[in-house]
Amino acid sequence: MPENNDDLRPSWVPEEKNPEFACSVMRGIDTTANSITGAKEYPDAPLRKVPLRKKMTVEQYIDGVAKGDRVTLSKAITLIESNAPKDFDKAQRVLQGLLPKTGRALRIGITGVPGAGKSTFIESFGQMLCHQGYKVAVLAVDPTSSITGGSILGDKTRMQNLSREPNCFIRPSPSKGTLGGVARKSRETMLLCEAAGCDVILVETVGVGQSETTVRSMVDFFMLVVLTGAGDDLQGIKKGIMELADAIVVNKADGDNLERAKVAQGEYERMCEFIRPATEGWKTHAYRCSAIKKTGLLELWAVMREFEKVTKKSGIFENRRQRQILDWVNSMIDEHLHNLFFEDPLIKSRLPSVKAAVLAGVVSPSQAVTELIHSFDMDRASIKHLEETEK
Repeated sequence: MPENNDDLRPSWVPEEKNPEFACSVMRGIDTTANSITGAKEYPDAPLRKVPLRKKMTVEQYIDGVAKGDRVTLSKAITLIESNAPKDFDKAQRVLQGLLPKTGRALRIGITGVPGAGKSTFIESFGQMLCHQGYKVAVLAVDPTSSITGGSILGDKTRMQNLSREPNCFIRPSPSKGTLGGVARKSRETMLLCEAAGCDVILVETVGVGQSETTVRSMVDFFMLVVLTGAGDDLQGIKKGIMELADAIVVNKADGDNLERAKVAQGEYERMCEFIRPATEGWKTHAYRCSAIKKTGLLELWAVMREFEKVTKKSGIFENRRQRQILDWVNSMIDEHLHNLFFEDPLIKSRLPSVKAAVLAGVVSPSQAVTELIHSFDMDRASIKHLEETEK
């Protein structure tokens, strides 16, 4: 084969070597053409064996997370988020070993309408906490496409300054269609971050809706970020979410928008007078801040610390966490039974014909459900689940 590479050089590559041009041309694999078929034949070359990545043990996961190692923490979260039956037992043993080190962080949920500036607020607020010496974890939940099932997971990219902070750990997760935009494994992820020594956990949701009770059931302090000029009709619709909030924050209170933010703050403050407080013994108020100008953030942090102090003194803090644990147990039972039912081979085989009968109007939905439930064998499904877990 000739040594001249002119036929291989793209037109945009200079003919002479130039140190200012960071590009070079490399030969591909030399080939010969079969004289009969014209197909290219590649020379025999020894295959380079790539060593398999060594799997971490349960003890290595526990030790690494407990020491605050970010790589091990990321791997542990990936293990927790895995839906593979073979990873379930290992993930639970890791979680069980780290439970004594959890429960010391302040859990803060942040929600709001799209465009309210939740991500910008979290970046400015998280940076402020890191500079004060706190270790922060951000669980940013990205929306999942209902068509392709994919997620961009771009929150870490958007929070460029916060992602550079050594005291901050950001974990984007897909919502996977869950209500309130909270990933199914968010509770376990939160516990792992606490075991890694995080002092504050910030949970960002996709948007706002009537199903945000999922967020409320896993955090201590719940904050609603709102915009100016939302309109009375929209405010009335949002009353459901306002009843869950411990604080309402009017963001983007800067520049020409400052006066409008003051008016909006007053309107939300008046609305709080007619809403039952989300936390017993704590009065919900409206505040304003500017995530861009970083104003009002210290005041909000003081409100959160006061909330923690008041609720811990009254016992509400601990009682809420105990209720959340029981809610977690109930939701896990529902999820486990749901998976056992739909993964049962008999149910999977009968489901298409039953659905077809319902759509054809031959069988009512209630009758179809009754027949499927009668066909379901809990013992058979449990044995099948155990066999898949032990593989």
